[in-house]
Amino acid sequence: MTMDIKHYMEQVGRRARTAARAMARADSATRNRALTLIAAAIVRDAELLRAANRLDLDAARAAGLAPAMLDRLTLSDGAIATMVEGLTQIVALADPIGEISNMKFRPSGIQVGQMRVPLGVIGIVYEARPNVTVDAAGLCIKSGNATILRGGSEAIHCNRALAKLVKEGLAGAGLPEDAVQVVDTVDRAAVGALITMPQYVDVIVPRGGKGLIARLMEEATVPMIKHLDGICHVYIDDKADLEKALRIAFNAKCHRYGTCNTMETLLLARAVAPLVLPRLAALYLAKEVELRAEPEAYALLAGYPHLTAATEEDWRTEYLAPILAVRVVDGIDAAMDHIDQYSSKHTEAIVTEDYSAALRFLREVDSASVMVNASTRFADGFEYGLGAEIGISNDKLHARGPVGLDGLTSLKYVVFGHGEVRA
Repeated sequence: MTMDIKHYMEQVGRRARTAARAMARADSATRNRALTLIAAAIVRDAELLRAANRLDLDAARAAGLAPAMLDRLTLSDGAIATMVEGLTQIVALADPIGEISNMKFRPSGIQVGQMRVPLGVIGIVYEARPNVTVDAAGLCIKSGNATILRGGSEAIHCNRALAKLVKEGLAGAGLPEDAVQVVDTVDRAAVGALITMPQYVDVIVPRGGKGLIARLMEEATVPMIKHLDGICHVYIDDKADLEKALRIAFNAKCHRYGTCNTMETLLLARAVAPLVLPRLAALYLAKEVELRAEPEAYALLAGYPHLTAATEEDWRTEYLAPILAVRVVDGIDAAMDHIDQYSSKHTEAIVTEDYSAALRFLREVDSASVMVNASTRFADGFEYGLGAEIGISNDKLHARGPVGLDGLTSLKYVVFGHGEVRA
């Protein structure tokens, strides 16, 4: 069986490599037409997609999947509308492929610049979230890449339905259907094959839980664009507007629990903690959020029904659940020290009216997204105007933060000469 899977994945890889050449040649209008046709097909077949999603959800509930996973798996009307809007935004984005920049004449007479080009074949491994199928396909098509999508077994029905619509759009635009291939097996061996095929795959983008990404980091022989987890912080400064602080700290935690840009640790300056923390606790109580607090915060939260003492492990945990770690700190320096020690370098926010403090936070906090007076939930390709995102990277090489079109391209040097030879 393992050999059968290996053979199958090699066939997928070969077809993707061939399709990648055709995608790199395709003009912007053709790629945009494919995206428009896919969006129209999703609108037309929305009820069929919901029916496929119900099959996945029924199986997931029967298997006892956690609420956070069920939330990711659900393809609501809003999620379908967002997929369509994401494709529409991608169509409207400037096409980066073929753009030449940084042209310079050299003393030899040659002219040297850089051209933006597709990466080639992108393998994407993800859990739940069927919307990733469309987001990833859309961004890869627009950026002239071919892609191999391996979604989680829990979303197999919905992913198959979406794959059919994507292929319909590609064919309608005259592009190879193999430019987007959804791996049609739930065998985990397919993932192992995909991440060890550098002859066919140029980069892997994992989207899923910490266990999945840790496995891929250990086993992959193909380069990856990834983040391991999202331990995101909000720091309420002593110069904060407390009404803003209430809105931001509540939204950052309670808007959605199962996302990588959800706040997991709340830090409060000592001067404002007694004023804002009891008010925040009342908001969290309505959502039954468990608070795990260090001693000073614990004392301010006396009487809160879902309160436990924080441990060292709480500062290092991505809960993806209605649980929040809370700490009172001396001020901005102590807050940044905490973030430097415990952050996963994903997203951090400061709430302050002090311009100097805001600039310090932006400069000194070493994360992929750093925010002033905004919820961490905005750390998202769609919200950043990228149309959609293929993932979030907290690495420092190639791509960082939400990965959109530019993150799926590379630069190569181009040289224009007039017969020059090197002396």
